[in-house]
Amino acid sequence: MAKSVAGPEIEKLIQLLAKLPGLGPRSARRAALHLVKRREQLLSPLTAAMAEARDKIGVCSTCGNIDSRDPCTICTDHSRDQATVIVVEDVADLWALERAKALNAAYHVLGGVLSPLEGVGPEDLTIRQLIDRVEAGGVKELVIAVNATVEGQTTAHYIMDRLEGLEVKVTRLAHGVPVGGELDYLDEGTLAAAMRSRTAL
Repeated sequence: MAKSVAGPEIEKLIQLLAKLPGLGPRSARRAALHLVKRREQLLSPLTAAMAEARDKIGVCSTCGNIDSRDPCTICTDHSRDQATVIVVEDVADLWALERAKALNAAYHVLGGVLSPLEGVGPEDLTIRQLIDRVEAGGVKELVIAVNATVEGQTTAHYIMDRLEGLEVKVTRLAHGVPVGGELDYLDEGTLAAAMRSRTAL
């Protein structure tokens, strides 16, 4: 059995860092060592920033984004098209779409997707809040931007069923050949989706 080479404080730091996505035990050890070596430049400011994030960052009551204000910065941005709402699974998806600068619209974060096998039902997501937003008026288009997985598509169809009878245009992200993609390297599912979603030139 390997003996501990550091005190309990460092071991605890390593264990916590190892829980972060993309960091295994080895990477966590390297990160912990780097932080401890550069205590004044990194560890102290990181500790302060994490404490501030814990105290000030919360979930937006309108869209589900995370921010230090409620409603969040996106919801209070008057330059955005508030009549168009992009529906995403997670905040990470919202951030990805914002980096792409694809559409200057509002958002709605579902908090996941429907997955009966994992016990995730409609009541575990913010679908009811989304329907309430549409019923309140002002939303003209919903862009369903969920992942192209079985669960994502099931969630999209469920939302569309719930929106039946409401006057709102529902669109979804196109699926298929990525920009710069070569047909020979794409999987059959992507090619089939691209063929089904073909458009006129």
